[in-house]
Amino acid sequence: MLPRTTHALAALAALLCSPVFATEGGGSIYANGVENFLSGALPPPGFYSIVYGTRYHATALRDDSGNDIAAAVGGFRADVTGIVPRFVWVSDTRVFGGQLAFQTIVPLLNVDVRVGPNAQSKTGIGDINLAAALGYHVSDKLHYVVAFEVNAPTGKYERGDVANIGRNYWNVEPLIAISYAQPSGINADVKLMYDYNFRNGDTDYRSGQELHADYALGWGLGNGWVAGVGGYVYRQVSDDDVTGSSVPANRGRAFAAGPIVKYQSKNGWFLSAKYERQSGVRNRSDGEAFWVKAIIPF
Repeated sequence: MLPRTTHALAALAALLCSPVFATEGGGSIYANGVENFLSGALPPPGFYSIVYGTRYHATALRDDSGNDIAAAVGGFRADVTGIVPRFVWVSDTRVFGGQLAFQTIVPLLNVDVRVGPNAQSKTGIGDINLAAALGYHVSDKLHYVVAFEVNAPTGKYERGDVANIGRNYWNVEPLIAISYAQPSGINADVKLMYDYNFRNGDTDYRSGQELHADYALGWGLGNGWVAGVGGYVYRQVSDDDVTGSSVPANRGRAFAAGPIVKYQSKNGWFLSAKYERQSGVRNRSDGEAFWVKAIIPF
């Protein structure tokens, strides 16, 4: 069993496929904070491409008490840059009264990490996401989506490397996303997710289960523009285990918030930009992220 600080330092040796740390290697498969407005509003039948761009920067790693332990090894820095295409097909088929839709996400990432004197950078395709969803329209303003996602270990992973693009284990994630949207007035979104992680066969490490939500709250200005705030809430709800023994005092948690602006055209495409800063971080890296999201219908 590793002592608390030793384990947190060891977590730096295996980086994430998403722009945040937690669980094994301090990372999560889902990129917390990626979604904002209209996350629960499925569009009309058709094919849609969504592109996310992100830049995450961190210079602190918090332990279970919130202390930055990176100084003990000569400092820490993590920079993750990503271009993440997402392809969505919304069908004409109805199942249980909802629109049936499918998606795939193929993240393209550059991960650059320094832990003390050790530095490493990698670029490549991360873990691919496949999902099926049902979309519901309660009214012209209120919408929601239920979905089941599977994340496959397709990203490159090497045990003991400072930087890794993939997580090297399977993950399933049920979710519900709710959107309240109007051209003028309040706009509100929440996307609630639960992650079940399978075991990493190379390390015999199984990351704990995770509960997290992206959120957004803004005001429609009546001209296609919405301005507001958003971010995420993250909690790890079960312990990690390695070779059958639980890892104590290692459950990750974090909160992030920052400004968002979105523009939606009359032709159906929209562009949003968001900055978010983490706070209340435990057993994860502590930093800031910038997100851009564009939806282009075909």
